[in-house]
Amino acid sequence: MFYLVGSIILTSYLVLSFKLVERLNLNAFQVIVFNYITCVITGSLFNGHFPVNNNTLDQPWFIWAAVMGIFFISLFTVVAATTQQVNVAVASVAYKLSLVIPFIFSIYLYNEQATALKITGIVVALAAVILTCWPSKKNNKSASKAQWLLIVLPLTLFIGSGLLDTMIKYVEQAFLNDSNKNDYLVTAFTSAALIGIVLLGIQFISGKQKFAWKALLMGIGIGIPNYFSIWCLVQVLKAYPDSSSIIIPVNNMGIVLFGTVVAWLVFKERLSWLNWTGVILSLAAIALIAYG
Repeated sequence: MFYLVGSIILTSYLVLSFKLVERLNLNAFQVIVFNYITCVITGSLFNGHFPVNNNTLDQPWFIWAAVMGIFFISLFTVVAATTQQVNVAVASVAYKLSLVIPFIFSIYLYNEQATALKITGIVVALAAVILTCWPSKKNNKSASKAQWLLIVLPLTLFIGSGLLDTMIKYVEQAFLNDSNKNDYLVTAFTSAALIGIVLLGIQFISGKQKFAWKALLMGIGIGIPNYFSIWCLVQVLKAYPDSSSIIIPVNNMGIVLFGTVVAWLVFKERLSWLNWTGVILSLAAIALIAYG
C-alpha cells in the first residue's frame, strides 16, 4: 500500500509540475530531456552503480527497456503537444482513460478474474475521469484547432499510455526480480535520455533552441520524482503479482483524484459541479475495483 500511495503522489506531482512549466514559458521538450538525464543519475545513485554496459545488451529484458525508453520520451512529448495544441483537459482524459487497456490485458494474459464489481468499477472510472477533467467553455482552446489534432493526439496518448502500463506489468512479471529491477529502470531511462539528447542537440546546433538554466532546474525537479514514481509502481506490482487488473486502475484513478484536489487547493483551479461529481465517482470506482 505504501508503494501504491507513493506512485499516486509522485505521478500526480509530475502532472502538476507541467502546469508550472507552462506558466514559466519554458520549452517543454528541453525540460523533458533534462528530466530523463536526471532519472538516469538518480537511478544510478540509488542503485549504487551505472548498470548500462556490454553485459546489459545480453539481458533478456534489454530490448524491452530500450522500447520503454522510446515510450517514455514519446508520451511525455505527446502530453505536452496535446496540452498546447488542444487543451489540458483532453490530455488528462486521454491519459487516464488508458487504464482500460492494461485491465483488459491483465484479464486476457494472466487470467485474472473479471468480476461484475470490477467491470462496473471500470465503467464508473471512465465516467469519473471524463467528468473530473471536463473543461469549461472559457478554457476550451480546441475549437480553433484543426480537427485532426482533436483525434490523433489524444488517441496516440490513449493507446501509448495504456500499452506502457501493460508493458511494465509484462516485464515485471516475466523478467524482473529484486536483483535486476533497478538496472532495468535505469536502462529504460537511459534509452529515453539518449534519444532526447540527440534530438535536443540537433535543435541546439541548428539554433532552434537555446539552453535555459530554468529548464535544467525544472528538469531536475521533475526527474527525481519521475524515477521513483515508476520504481514505486514496479514495487507494488511485484508485491501483488496477481492483482494488476486492480492495481493499475486504482493507481490511475488515484492520480486523477489526488491531482484534481491538489490543483484545486494549490493552483486555485475552479471546479464545476460536473468536476466534483467526477471526484466523488472516483472514490466509488476505486472501491469497486479494489474490492470487486
